[in-house]
Amino acid sequence: QVQLVESGGGLVQAGGSLTLSCAASGRTTSNYITGWFRQAPGKEREFVAAIRWSGSTTVYADSVKGRFTISRSNTKNTVSLQMNSLKPEDTAIYYCAADRNIFGYSTPSSSRTRYEYWGQGTQVTVSS
Repeated sequence: QVQLVESGGGLVQAGGSLTLSCAASGRTTSNYITGWFRQAPGKEREFVAAIRWSGSTTVYADSVKGRFTISRSNTKNTVSLQMNSLKPEDTAIYYCAADRNIFGYSTPSSSRTRYEYWGQGTQVTVSS
């Protein structure tokens, strides 16, 4: 079982920056993949970015490439999402999720069905 707790959300003006953190506890392995998803009001939850605990392979949604950076700290068991040049359309609840990756895929998946564990989410609001 893995527990995920997000932090760092808030209100920011367009063009500003925020950093989200996801603290993981419980049984994790180097195969684990941690991802960020977001859900805006009235929309489906969508993939944002993901990273594998071992190695440095990252995957990003096209909508955030060049603006968001996902990184991990294995010693602290945390994954961060640095968000720059924020836009009003980035407004959403951001969720951290973990994929046990039992088959050891090297590339993180963008499919939310692959992620078994989810945090409770943190609100990000970008004002225009």
